[in-house]
Amino acid sequence: MRIKRLLAAALFVAVLPVLSGCWYAAAAGAGAYGGYKMKEKGYTVQSPVTKEKSDKDESKEESK
Repeated sequence: MRIKRLLAAALFVAVLPVLSGCWYAAAAGAGAYGGYKMKEKGYTVQSPVTKEKSDKDESKEESK
């Protein structure tokens, strides 16, 4: 029984570093997908993040 617990703990410790890299890749993929979807809706990456104005919106502001 003690050998099984020791083996399970050793396996967990050996696999943990391998899986930690997967979390970084998953987070990067989720961020990239979010940025892609925001770009589709007209947002640009700036400081601060703003939405691009369409031609109609710009002509309304110029006429005011």
